[in-house]
Amino acid sequence: MDSNKNTPNPNVSHTGKKEGEGPQLLQVASSSTPSSVAGAIAGMIREKGFCELQAIGAGAVNQSVKAIAIARGYMAPSGIDLVSIPAFVDVRINGEDRTAIKFLIEPRNPRNH
Repeated sequence: MDSNKNTPNPNVSHTGKKEGEGPQLLQVASSSTPSSVAGAIAGMIREKGFCELQAIGAGAVNQSVKAIAIARGYMAPSGIDLVSIPAFVDVRINGEDRTAIKFLIEPRNPRNH
């Protein structure tokens, strides 16, 4: 196993702001595997206390919602109840303006670290 815990999952696209800082946003595609995305969500929640997903298109949104539901199940035994806050966001891809849905995922009662 690779010792780098920020190794990208092949089913989830990670985008980061700074080198070594870790992913800031998980981009979900219609081909993403929900259980793999759920694992990435759980890892980011444990590491940072929150997670952001971005999806463009109905298939990607569908996979995102499934992943969030699975991640809730992963975190529940630890007493962490995840909630999701969806929002529209405009993004530019290959010079074309698109509308994405962004999901902010966080514990219902975030702990103060």
